[in-house]
Amino acid sequence: MNFYGKRTLFLGAHPDDIELGCGALIHQIAQQSEVMCVTLSDNQKNPLLKNVVDEHRQSMTVLGVPARNVVVANFSTRVFHDARQEILEYFLKLRKDFAPDMIFVHSKADVHQDHNTMTEEALRAFRGITLLGFDVVRSSYGFFPHFLVEVSEADVDAKLEALSCYHTYADKYYFERELLRATMIRHGALAERRFAEGFDILRIVGQFGLPD
Repeated sequence: MNFYGKRTLFLGAHPDDIELGCGALIHQIAQQSEVMCVTLSDNQKNPLLKNVVDEHRQSMTVLGVPARNVVVANFSTRVFHDARQEILEYFLKLRKDFAPDMIFVHSKADVHQDHNTMTEEALRAFRGITLLGFDVVRSSYGFFPHFLVEVSEADVDAKLEALSCYHTYADKYYFERELLRATMIRHGALAERRFAEGFDILRIVGQFGLPD
């Protein structure tokens, strides 16, 4: 798949989701693709998470995403299902304003209620556009990647550095460097490469060209 010159949209429910699922890929394509990262909830109703938005922005800077292309909305965490229509309309406006060529969103294997809701609404809002689902280890059950993207060791290191910006989550098992690196090694093994990030296929839209 060619990312060069494409407009690539990454959608996450909460700060940290996009980096956990796609951080190495984002670092790989940020200089050759117009990358937009949109997170729907800022998690600011939880006083223990007051720093996560700043940590998210620092993390995205490490991955090479311009600040203007990092958006954090204020939908309420854990009750996205009560705001389905608002989320759908938000996505429809995003489709009009950004006009993405491809989109990354949570895997359908993800059981978190917010992750699940936004993926369903993304499938509605972005009809006719390629959508790929990323994995967040702590809430995905039965995830298996059928779309594998090779990433370099530099991309892997950048993802680990980006996630180290989240001091709020430093004690969480799913932020452990060994687990994150091992996941990319495992996906690399599936692709017969050293490292890869893995996605499931929600929708692929393409065309076969014929020689002149």
